Amino acid sequence: MSSTPSRRPRALFAMGRRHRDALFPPAVVDRLAHHVDIDPEYVAESFDGVVDPAAVEILITSWGCPPLDEAVLGRMPELKAVVHAAGSVKHHVTDACWDRGILVSTAAAANAVPVAEYTLAAVLFANKRVREIGGLYREHRDALDWAAHYPDLGNYRRTVGLVGASLVGRRVLELLRPHDFDVLLADPHLDPAEARSMGARLVELDDLLAASDVVSLHAPALPETHHLLDARRLSLLRDGATLVNTGRGSLIDTEALTDEASTGRIHAVLDVTEPEVLPAASPLYTLPNVLLTPHIAGSLGGELQRITRSALDEIERYCAGKEFAHPVSRAALTTSA
Repeated sequence: MSSTPSRRPRALFAMGRRHRDALFPPAVVDRLAHHVDIDPEYVAESFDGVVDPAAVEILITSWGCPPLDEAVLGRMPELKAVVHAAGSVKHHVTDACWDRGILVSTAAAANAVPVAEYTLAAVLFANKRVREIGGLYREHRDALDWAAHYPDLGNYRRTVGLVGASLVGRRVLELLRPHDFDVLLADPHLDPAEARSMGARLVELDDLLAASDVVSLHAPALPETHHLLDARRLSLLRDGATLVNTGRGSLIDTEALTDEASTGRIHAVLDVTEPEVLPAASPLYTLPNVLLTPHIAGSLGGELQRITRSALDEIERYCAGKEFAHPVSRAALTTSA
């Protein structure tokens, strides 16, 4: 049995309490306490009133962490690392952190796994017309000639287009490999050889939209991607195509999508929207060709354990003097979530 390290850096939970309770139950905190000096009961939902902030060397953050601005960092002169037990760090890691050289790690790769799984399920169900056939079966309660109703039914040799080779996008590409799909990819930061190495053919976004049976969005929310799919681009989707969004709601012009989906010409699977939550009167709730889910593609329930394990591994690496396995840099945030 290994002994407790002689020097344990001071650590602090900084997140919403309910997220701490879900991510770091007592058994996990026991493992954590082997490597860091941490108050297992205290959770900083704000940085006002933190006891002895000057001694904190590691912040363990997640959803609900307040911004780490200059004023906060001024009270934490020993802070050297932020280990984020969630995905994007843009909500709390500020320029002041990068200017001071604070090391930042994220569990985005762990959180990408369930999002990619959701996406794969959406693709397979869309081409199999599961939602439509399920509705007809419920209505008629009898076996109909499904092939006559949907002559294009099935996944064989269908074209799937991915917008963005993000962590999630790359994971989706891996999951698509065993299936008989033709995969297209649109990403301005890749070259054709890189796309081929991931099992896809690099094309322009407009060409992808016009050629795909299913289009799945995995681009980050950046000024240049705001309403990336506007009315013009939505009109490029082929009749019967399905649009899947597990990325960011701002990637799609919601008003334009509502108009397009209301015609029944295209289908949509939306786990994120703009705004989130949609107004109660939005037609997207009731359109039979639209499936809305309340931002559940990411880690929930038992899937949180994967994020916890990733964060714990990073803390152990830091305490052992090793580099993070999943570091974040200021430069990378200009093109990522």
